[in-house]
Amino acid sequence: MRRPKGNKTRKAVAKRFRITATGKVMRSRAGKRHLLSTKNAKRRRSLGSSKLVDKTDVYRITQSLPFSH
Repeated sequence: MRRPKGNKTRKAVAKRFRITATGKVMRSRAGKRHLLSTKNAKRRRSLGSSKLVDKTDVYRITQSLPFSH
């Protein structure tokens, strides 16, 4: 049996970005994997929150996630 042709989700993109119900694309912030002792508490807290993706990159990301919009 051959798999029917169609759009595939790019899994690397799906793991890195989330699309909200209103269609905005969210990303996580870089810099919270290691060397956290040198960063102050305020900076570590802000790294935990997600941020909007720049509008110039939104089109490429949504094209890579065909079933999310």
